[in-house]
Amino acid sequence: MSGRTSSRRARPSFDDVPDARRRNMAAISGRDTKPERTLRRILHSLGYRFRLHRRDLPGRPDIVLPGRRKVIFINGCFWHRHGCRNSVLPRARREWWEAKLSRNVERDIANVAALKAQDWSVLTVWECEMDNAARLSKIIQSFLGPPGSLAAQAVLSRKAKSRRVANRGNRQ
Repeated sequence: MSGRTSSRRARPSFDDVPDARRRNMAAISGRDTKPERTLRRILHSLGYRFRLHRRDLPGRPDIVLPGRRKVIFINGCFWHRHGCRNSVLPRARREWWEAKLSRNVERDIANVAALKAQDWSVLTVWECEMDNAARLSKIIQSFLGPPGSLAAQAVLSRKAKSRRVANRGNRQ
């Protein structure tokens, strides 16, 4: 080692955890989850184009729209303590889970604050909100604005304005 001390907490021994539970927890992925794939499908069908998991941004947001300076986090209700019916703490090792999940929430708050300090707009979509695609589409559209590149929208706006001016001249 280089003499640096680690700020990470020592992991407790999980010797008493059954193998089936270990396999179950090891299979949980942080990327390309079903809610994330669902939201990406909705975004794409609405005409939005985006980047995934930009490492240079705090919290490595799930979806990034760099031209709009907007990011979307897709949070699991359990892992990020949403407070809905999906975020019930396990009865086993309750203290350990409370500490772990509260650190997740603290990290989420810090990441959102860091992104806002860099002038990014942040939307958090919760796993339990994925059931209603129509409502989710409205939330996304109100957060992101109309689809398409902002440069293309500016060009179209200028063309429409010049057409209106030309049409006014034809009427007289």
